[in-house]
Amino acid sequence: MNGLFLVIISALIFVLAYRFYGAFVAAKVLTVNQYKVTPAFRFEDGHDYVPTNKYVVFGHHFAAIAGAGPLVGPVIAAQFGYLPGALWIILGGVLAGGIHDMVILFASMRYDGKSIAEIAKSQMGGNIGLVTSLAVLFLNILAMAGMAVVIVNALHDSPWGTFTIGMTIPIAIFIGIYMHYLRPGKIREGTIIGVILTLLAVVLGPAVAASPTLAPLFTISPQGIGIALIIYGFVAAALPVWLLLAPRDYLSTYMKIGTIGALALGIIIVMPSIQMPAVTQFIGGGGPVITGPVLPYIFITIACGAVSGFHCMISTGTTPKMLMNERSILPVGYGAMLTESFVGMMALIAATSLIPNDYFAINSTAEHFAALNIPVVDLPQLNSMVGENVAHRPGGAVSLAVGMAFIFSSIPGLDHLMNYWYHFCIMFEALFIMTILDAGTRVGRYMLQELVGRAIPKFADPHWLPGALIASALISGAWGYIVLQGNLSTIWPIFGVSNQLLAIITLAISSVVLCNMGKARYVWVTAVPWAFLTVVIFWADYLNMFNIYWPKNEMLLFCVSAIMAVFVIIISVESIRKCLTLAKTVPANYDTSKEVEAVELQRLKELELTDPTAKRFDEQTVETH
Repeated sequence: MNGLFLVIISALIFVLAYRFYGAFVAAKVLTVNQYKVTPAFRFEDGHDYVPTNKYVVFGHHFAAIAGAGPLVGPVIAAQFGYLPGALWIILGGVLAGGIHDMVILFASMRYDGKSIAEIAKSQMGGNIGLVTSLAVLFLNILAMAGMAVVIVNALHDSPWGTFTIGMTIPIAIFIGIYMHYLRPGKIREGTIIGVILTLLAVVLGPAVAASPTLAPLFTISPQGIGIALIIYGFVAAALPVWLLLAPRDYLSTYMKIGTIGALALGIIIVMPSIQMPAVTQFIGGGGPVITGPVLPYIFITIACGAVSGFHCMISTGTTPKMLMNERSILPVGYGAMLTESFVGMMALIAATSLIPNDYFAINSTAEHFAALNIPVVDLPQLNSMVGENVAHRPGGAVSLAVGMAFIFSSIPGLDHLMNYWYHFCIMFEALFIMTILDAGTRVGRYMLQELVGRAIPKFADPHWLPGALIASALISGAWGYIVLQGNLSTIWPIFGVSNQLLAIITLAISSVVLCNMGKARYVWVTAVPWAFLTVVIFWADYLNMFNIYWPKNEMLLFCVSAIMAVFVIIISVESIRKCLTLAKTVPANYDTSKEVEAVELQRLKELELTDPTAKRFDEQTVETH
């Protein structure tokens, strides 16, 4: 099969889904209101609540949600063949992932930018809010560990890649200062400078790798990479959002979207054949990458790119505190998710364009590959072309980079640049992952401060510097400890399950929000993916516990899995009960966006006479959305 077919089919479906299904949910189900003053203006503090240009917010949001998942998940799932992954990416992204992200983003904006735990508390009481806080905090830490372990496997002992990624941090800080102080509002200038500097870091990589002085500084062991990530997570979570997190995510988004666009163009030009069959002999289990069967493991292997619970951390964390207008909920919430799904499809095509024998050699350990008793085909030549030994680097990142580099180097006139393409793709992937680490750690900081603040009120104040520093250190230290103690085979399964359990929680609470709005007739929008995920994810969790953790005597992971399942059951049962009660007691609301905006516009004009915040909101957003 030609990879071009998957590009065209997925792009058409995503565009149509955005235009019709996403617009329907925004206008009829959520009734977004462009004249309603957003939390970014009402609580503006220059630190967390910062009205931010919608394109910058899209960049931050997309970069934060599109971590390792849409890149490495489809690559790992390729062991089952290309068809299961392609179907789940398309159907999951349109019907589950985009809805998950958009509805909870809307809910958070209507609840003053509060976290999902605070939304649950408001909807269902303090006890459920506390359970949700604990569940989401645990699941967030596990998700961060799953992301970090991939970047450890991709960057260790690679001076070129480590240098390039390391340089993106000071570049982002410089651009943050440039756009905030030196040239306020000059987004185009900052973007051009930042992209040029980032590309320059890639170009200088070979010189660093060849330098007898610099190469040892950037040749870091897996443990060293893990420690560096912990430090980065702490710093990114503690600094003001405009200084590092927002500009870094914004710049990396241009790199990501540009690279995926270039990859799509490369696929159109090269028209690579998909070497992996539609389904492989491993759909029943026993594969060298994922040991379980395609059902239900496809649903936890591909999370980001289809539906990912981690996204609620961003949709109720940083993004609602920055979004300037509710009209942006559709492009930022639904649109960014579909963009991520397209990224996942490109990753799947790049990975499956490799010869299957070489794919398994790269993406499995030496022991597991030897058990397959199959020879490598082009791997020695690929090693020579990229300038590194890429064999037995599990996690998906390396095999994806090789696949992308192979496609780029197949374009006429570019075949001699494969080593540059490979390291550029490693940088591209690592940017994805590190943006989810910084945003996820920051959101985890918010949640921990809220949780501890129940007992120590001062700790709940996000502006209290000691509390922010302590919470940032605890969150980055918690996921960092798991990374330093585990490996991909143990961390990735529990990451996949925890990520999707969090999606179940989000969809459950989103359903309650809809019912409380008088939109019970539309609750199927969130309830259908909620029910589906509940079945398949609990199935996967059971298999993990009794087929992986129990036989290996990994009792910590076994107990954590059980506790997470109990939390999700409690929240789901209470959400069902609440939805049934609200459906009977709350009058049906038939308003549309057009109707509510007419009323809100009049109210806004009245507010402008006495409220400078409302006037500033009108001047800065209404005319530009």
